[in-house]
Amino acid sequence: MNRRIALVISSLLACPGLACAADTGQMPCRTTIECNQQAAKAGATASSSTPKDSNTTSKTDQAQDQFFWLNKINKASTVMLTEEKIISPEMGRKIAKGVEHVIDQAKQPDGRRPKDVLQIEHIITEAIGPDASLVHTGRSRQDMYATFRMAKLRTELLDYSDALNTLRERMLATAAKNVNTIIPAYTNGVQAMPITYAHYLLAYEASFDRDAQRIHELYKRLNRSAMGTAVLANSSWPLNRKRLAELLGFDGPIENSLDSSQVAPSDISLEATGIVSSTAIRLGAILGDIHTQYHQTRPWLLLSEGSTYTSSAMPQKRNPGVIMRAREAASNVVGLAQTVIFRAHNVTTGMTDYKDPWAQIGFFPQAMAMIKGMNTVMDALTINPKRSLEELEDDWTTSMELAETLQKEHQIPFRVGHSFASSIVTYARANGFKPKTFPYDKAVELYAQAIAKFKLPNPAKLPISEAEFRQVLSPEFMVKTRVGIGGPQPAEVERMLAEAQTTLSADKAWMQTTRQNLKDADVKLDKAFNLLLDTQSK
Repeated sequence: MNRRIALVISSLLACPGLACAADTGQMPCRTTIECNQQAAKAGATASSSTPKDSNTTSKTDQAQDQFFWLNKINKASTVMLTEEKIISPEMGRKIAKGVEHVIDQAKQPDGRRPKDVLQIEHIITEAIGPDASLVHTGRSRQDMYATFRMAKLRTELLDYSDALNTLRERMLATAAKNVNTIIPAYTNGVQAMPITYAHYLLAYEASFDRDAQRIHELYKRLNRSAMGTAVLANSSWPLNRKRLAELLGFDGPIENSLDSSQVAPSDISLEATGIVSSTAIRLGAILGDIHTQYHQTRPWLLLSEGSTYTSSAMPQKRNPGVIMRAREAASNVVGLAQTVIFRAHNVTTGMTDYKDPWAQIGFFPQAMAMIKGMNTVMDALTINPKRSLEELEDDWTTSMELAETLQKEHQIPFRVGHSFASSIVTYARANGFKPKTFPYDKAVELYAQAIAKFKLPNPAKLPISEAEFRQVLSPEFMVKTRVGIGGPQPAEVERMLAEAQTTLSADKAWMQTTRQNLKDADVKLDKAFNLLLDTQSK
């Protein structure tokens, strides 16, 4: 009965005397390149002008190409069809032999690795005859390609997640060395308050931790299978979609058949690329903060000499090329993410435009280059704590502490203290004074003017001594006296650092578990497929 079905299917494919659509299964090809050229000519697969090894995120991603995954799907389909008694064990073994033939011949020097479903089926047919088409029972290119694309997105997202963790690890290691490195922090591009470099790095690491959590949440939605939905509305065959999903390493099927191959590929990939482009924007901010230091004649944050390059004309220059390359990669990621959006925008349901633009344009490989570039920058960072402290002591970043001390210790309303501190800054800048050199007598005079301005009954004498005045304006004092959750004070930074390290360890453990689950699924598939191959006809 199954053989007759196969013959009927084969006869329906013929269209003598008519202008036929290209049947890639009937286009004999001798090499991988020829197979792919034939399929691309008919538009059955997307051609790529990017070298294979530069358009992947890892050796695994490179090895698990479309040919690999279509054969993996063929293995799972053969197992499921046999288990569900849609085909007999004998036929299951025969088809399994054909699938094995496709995989084995591809390993030969002249082996073929086509990316098209029917071209692969044709190679099975060469081995076992027209019964090969039974592997396609209840299937379509639509659910097969949707499954492959989701699997590839899964691989590339996990590779990116691992890479992001390496960056977080570097940031935490640098933070641990700089808990007491006091630096200026800026708002509106102007020096605002002193913090520590560890506090700064922990702020950005916390944002990348949120990205990791976003990836974990996305994975629950991403790791779902479209297999078994045929074109988009299932078939008349009782396929076991849950079993297909299990064999292919997915946590389950995407329930709605239309959603699985025609809707989910859009929103899942938009979410994935959105997470990464958000990371890219924040990396750009960090790189900008570092690069700005090169505008100064005496920066406190630089790259090691070996990580810069000299000018061809100007002997004094040390150009921070690795910063620029990392920033360019980050900008590429942001731009490529917009391409994914534009490809999905204003397109009717079922078009190929939105189904895998991220793969075609090499979005995740560019994201990996971005992280690699940022890691290079982190490895090359040289921090000068004395110079960063000097930067603070040359300005009036601690003036708010003067107002707060008067309020806290002497009940002077904050706005009065603020006016007093502001008058000190105005006078100091006009006369070239720094916090360490500002005349205490002048401070006493300005305080009296502030009291008079606000008509307070309090004594007009400045209630803090000169020693207290100098201490309050010290960046070290201001940082160490911060209180509350999340501040730059060393004890709090140490606590946040320890928690961040614990969280990163948990994220790494999640990655290990997730990858192990995929390996376990591969083992189960191979075991079931090999068992089918070993089944003897009785």
